Amino acid sequence: MLLKTSLRSFFAHKGRMALSLIAVVLSVAFVSGTLVFSDTATSTFDKLFAATASDVSVQPPKPAEDDEQQAAVKPPTVPVALAEQIAAVPGVKKAVGQVMVGNAILIDPATNKLVGPTSGAPTLVGNWTDTPRNPLTVTSGHVPQNSGELVLDADTAKKAKLGLGARIRVENAGGKHDFTIAGIATFTATNPGAALAFLDTPTAQQLLLGEPAYTSVEAFGDGTRSNDRLKADAVAKVGGGYQVKTAAEQKEESTKQIGSGLDFMKYAMLGFAFVSAIVGGFLIINTFSMLVAQRTREIGLLRAVGGSRRQVNRSVLVEALILGVLGSTLGVAAGLGVALGLIKLMNAIGMDLKAADLQIGPDVFIAGYALGIVVTLVAAWFPARRASRISPMAALRDHGTPAEGRANLVRSVVGLLMTAVGGGALVLGARSEKAATGGQYLGLGVVLTLVGFVVLGPLLASAIVRVLGAVLPALFGPSGKLAQRNAMRNPRRTGATAAALMIGLALVIASSVFSSSAVTSASAQIDKSVGVDYIISGGRAEVTQEMLDIVRRTPGIDHVTTQKGFQAAKVQLPDGQKAKTGLDAVPPAFFGTDFRPTVKSGAVESIGRGSLGIGEAFAKDHGLKVGDQVTVDYGRGRTQVLPVGVVFAKGELFGNGSFVDMDTMAKVVPAAEQPPVDTFFAKAASGTDVAKTLTALQDGLKEYPQLTVKDQAGYKELVQSQINTLLYLIYGLVALSITVAVLGVVNTLALSVVERTREIGLLRAIGLSRRQLRRMIRLESVVIAVFGAVLGTGLGLAWGVTVQGVLRDQGLATLSIPTTTIAITLVSSVVIGLVAALVPAFRAGRMNVLAAIATD
Repeated sequence: MLLKTSLRSFFAHKGRMALSLIAVVLSVAFVSGTLVFSDTATSTFDKLFAATASDVSVQPPKPAEDDEQQAAVKPPTVPVALAEQIAAVPGVKKAVGQVMVGNAILIDPATNKLVGPTSGAPTLVGNWTDTPRNPLTVTSGHVPQNSGELVLDADTAKKAKLGLGARIRVENAGGKHDFTIAGIATFTATNPGAALAFLDTPTAQQLLLGEPAYTSVEAFGDGTRSNDRLKADAVAKVGGGYQVKTAAEQKEESTKQIGSGLDFMKYAMLGFAFVSAIVGGFLIINTFSMLVAQRTREIGLLRAVGGSRRQVNRSVLVEALILGVLGSTLGVAAGLGVALGLIKLMNAIGMDLKAADLQIGPDVFIAGYALGIVVTLVAAWFPARRASRISPMAALRDHGTPAEGRANLVRSVVGLLMTAVGGGALVLGARSEKAATGGQYLGLGVVLTLVGFVVLGPLLASAIVRVLGAVLPALFGPSGKLAQRNAMRNPRRTGATAAALMIGLALVIASSVFSSSAVTSASAQIDKSVGVDYIISGGRAEVTQEMLDIVRRTPGIDHVTTQKGFQAAKVQLPDGQKAKTGLDAVPPAFFGTDFRPTVKSGAVESIGRGSLGIGEAFAKDHGLKVGDQVTVDYGRGRTQVLPVGVVFAKGELFGNGSFVDMDTMAKVVPAAEQPPVDTFFAKAASGTDVAKTLTALQDGLKEYPQLTVKDQAGYKELVQSQINTLLYLIYGLVALSITVAVLGVVNTLALSVVERTREIGLLRAIGLSRRQLRRMIRLESVVIAVFGAVLGTGLGLAWGVTVQGVLRDQGLATLSIPTTTIAITLVSSVVIGLVAALVPAFRAGRMNVLAAIATD
């Protein structure tokens, strides 16, 4: 009987459930779609690695931490003789020496444009080898046969519009090398998105490694021994100094690397699901609350004929379960569309994933149904509980839900307490000296203030809507007054409806405060501290002496300044402990004329006299001060005792770095062990036209498309674009939550129109026109939307200001409030209210007056 009643009730109100269903579908679709995409990508690459990996790979010893930087510049190698040793291992059918590096770039000399990806997937250049499991096969032309020929993968050739006979340039630290494309190779399995170029083995060894060596030896067995046995025999043959990996170990390592690259997209999409689930929860609560209110007499009759509280509760929850199951089913199906969209996105950036290879595992259904059903049941539990507490007599008299004076008092106290504690946590976070501690307070404060505002929603609705709607009677007459009263009539409903919108707009404002403060802080630091006129970055490739010479010879350039970064450097403290620090070696001009850092103590000129410069945070964390003697460890056993000569103020451009003079460093680190230059700076001569000199620089360096040449204004734009990339992702999340919130407003208004059918009929009977009726509903929607926007703006400002305070010593020194964004947000909330009210207002205007009055 209970199930039958629930089913009839659900299908009797299926139209009212539709928008709640959409919220569930959206949440489940993003979760299931993300899992399908992740499973498909992982499966595709597993197949690739399984089809192409050698049975045993012998690789150079893993570099020590001190040598990691050197290994990135000059790839570690194994001797040529190792291939013969591995070939002699019993059970090995073939052993091939492989050369493959990622520190070279490809350039089309005809257009001076980069060939291959500029971000994400790498550009790999190596030697062409014939192996039993080659991932590519030459489909046009032939393999490289001499030092002037190169084979290019088909996908890269197509994108760069290069064919057989075309010229292509390989550039690395050893210089520029021109080749003719002799062959085009097509992937036999999935293209991981990289650009691949192949030379003949002697040329690859000379140009890419500078010596006759390999980067690995790949062995293929004859099937008589297991891979583990081959590995053990190989280790016994060549000793334990090398990394020896079976096919399974290679696959595990490669899958881990690919997985880390896909994690960002995976977690971003799960973020979409999380936001839509939270906002959808408010929508479901509102839907069931209003359905329960409209069925008060029906519930009273059920109780009067013997229905228990538990049965009424279960009846509502069964309806929610039906909604959750249906929404989850549709969401999983929609998730396949989301997965296909992600696959197309990855194909657009060069990764070859096929829609026919979709992997739909049990985890997709488990996660999808768990999310959809749990969210729906939890959201419906509160209305169900209230419904079960309605006494039969009160329900039959149509008094609605029971008085909630005590409940409202408890709600208000709890909401005020949570908001106060959350606000205190935000204040503590903004004032924390350490970013890690501040971040913890920030997270606690965000959660507590958000929940506090949601709990306080009904109380705030009564007060704020009264103020916001005060002008409506004066501007719109009876329609305005009725709209204000309707929004205040059920504060709980108004608060829940506005809460969904509040979350999205709070994220917009907080993100805007962060991005505006980041851009303003970066611009202020550049204006204050940067004296150079041009910043030239090498991107993935290191800067060569030829590039530096071109810049120095450019008319209008006064001087060029370089820096060399020791990322694995350590400082041995007076107590004997070692602390890792990023250390840059710079010439005297760096802090003489090119940069103007803020000094906490000491003198910046001391760096040029053989002292060490450190950041204030590093000094404070390790108890260092000006005059202390420390031992600088550059790596590979190169150490030097230096005094601390200057401490840079934290929060400034160099507040977190350590610096040493270039000549001081060169006394203990040979030139061959010094890291390459990847970024350098140029100063325009006095009286020079900076813009014209920038053009001359760009013209002079046009053969090096890997270089990014910016003046100060261009560098500011680059910083802003990097910040905006993150901001656009957040805005995507916000757009989803606002979309679901708009559905919530539509649903609330549509159900309230049904709930007030008799009231609307009476209003029409006493003279309210259709136009006035529609205006009343639109104004009610606008008031609710503006109420949510006001709450969201307040929360977002509090969160954004706290973020700036937490990160003030990490470069976010200047607080900037984006007033334009706030104004646009408030105006947009009016538009959202108007759009959300279109359908409910239209339906209300079409009601038959007599039929509406006669509604029971």
